[in-house]
Amino acid sequence: MEQSLQEGIIRPHRGRGEPSIPADVLMVMPPYELRHLARRVSAEPVAFADSDLYRLYLPKEGSRGACALSGPFLGAPHAVMGLEKLIALGARRIWAFGWCGSLSEAARVGDLLIPTRAYPEEGTSRHYPLDGLDLVPDAGLTAGLEKGLESAGLTYRRGAVWTTDAPYRETAVKVKHWQEHGALAVEMEASALMAVSLFRGVRLCALFVVSDELFEYRWRPGFRDPTLKKRSRAAAEALLDFVISEVKDLGRRPRVSEPGGGLEHLSGEAVDRE
Repeated sequence: MEQSLQEGIIRPHRGRGEPSIPADVLMVMPPYELRHLARRVSAEPVAFADSDLYRLYLPKEGSRGACALSGPFLGAPHAVMGLEKLIALGARRIWAFGWCGSLSEAARVGDLLIPTRAYPEEGTSRHYPLDGLDLVPDAGLTAGLEKGLESAGLTYRRGAVWTTDAPYRETAVKVKHWQEHGALAVEMEASALMAVSLFRGVRLCALFVVSDELFEYRWRPGFRDPTLKKRSRAAAEALLDFVISEVKDLGRRPRVSEPGGGLEHLSGEAVDRE
């Protein structure tokens, strides 16, 4: 009884008529990159319970893609609602792609960043108790992503990120604080996504592109910078191509029955309840 009291009353599940999805899923935060990647592999939007909140694209039979794409997402609560649903539908290896603000002079607009850990300052991850574990991505997926970017001729940086819910409260004091902790960037989803992946026992890694700079304690937006658009598109395509190549190497459309290794395993009821 005590254990059941700790479980969520509302649990993620695959509802009647909802699709089962491939094990590999790209969660894409920027909407136009999501649409571009879906077109690139001839993936089509499908109807499901959360369609009003974000999109889910599945590959056509015989198409180049063997992974699902989902998004756009903005902020930790939105992204976590999406991730929980995607896990219930079958996601087991999740590749997150988004933008971030640089806290380091070494990371400029258009640079790529692979997070090695996330410092949470959002309100979602605390609801997933992890017994003091650091919020980190899956080491194997991250190492594979690094090789994929190198094969595509793309340079990147590795380092910690700070996740916030409040972009208009990124004060100079906070920027300095997280710089002193070694954070290279600030964004809005990573720590919560890592918390859920660890809690649910699925694998997740992330790739960010620097869209703006805060390291001098003033804001330098780069959203209209052609460098950002060019590098974001190149990074998104490289990530997609790498995931597709990984799936092909498996020699099958990957599907496994349950998550494993997390602090709370989803039960069959949670995944398949109708």
